[in-house]
Amino acid sequence: MPKIVIMPSLLAADMGRLAEECRRAEAAGADALHVDIMDGHFVPNLSMGPDVVKMARATVQLPLDTHLMVTQPQHLTAAFIKAGASPLLIHVEAQCDVRAVLQDIRRQGARPGLTLNPETPVEAAFPFLGDVDEVLFMSVHPGFGGQSFMPQVLPKVAALRRRCPDLDLAIDGGINRATTIAAAEHGVNMFVAGTYLFGAPDMQAEIALMRSAIQQAYSKKV
Repeated sequence: MPKIVIMPSLLAADMGRLAEECRRAEAAGADALHVDIMDGHFVPNLSMGPDVVKMARATVQLPLDTHLMVTQPQHLTAAFIKAGASPLLIHVEAQCDVRAVLQDIRRQGARPGLTLNPETPVEAAFPFLGDVDEVLFMSVHPGFGGQSFMPQVLPKVAALRRRCPDLDLAIDGGINRATTIAAAEHGVNMFVAGTYLFGAPDMQAEIALMRSAIQQAYSKKV
């Protein structure tokens, strides 16, 4: 199976103590941090900018899986890569030349990734699979934390896993121990969990339990 990657999402961290929250996630056994970037246009909310990525890069050694929920990512990739973002993910629905932006991300030294909204068919990713190291499936509507998991995205994950056995497939939205199991059974190997992990009484114990559940579930994938 591909490597299991558990990524606490900084969107759910205590914004007044972000550096401390980054260190807490690293000490708890997280494999990466997930950073959600919102532009107030592609999604209605505004969130973090390159300075947060720069802070996290100076604070922890973990990869910074940075998700650009922005309309025109081509104008922002350089700033985020310079700050330390990698992988760097854009949306297939963005207003840009998707292949050109993905290739430019790789030229700048970061791992490129592609994100699909819940309603977007998996076939939308097919033309770009040779240009990406990761595909992220949104299992909620992007832009807000704390939403409920949308299981209807899972057949898309399974279809892409059958097509690309070795590609990193991620999921973001409503992830907890139960939904993690369902996602792993459909082929997900990278899991973004915000509210569930940062709100857990013991993040380290919860990450360990999630990892064990994922390992068992992945062997049963559809």
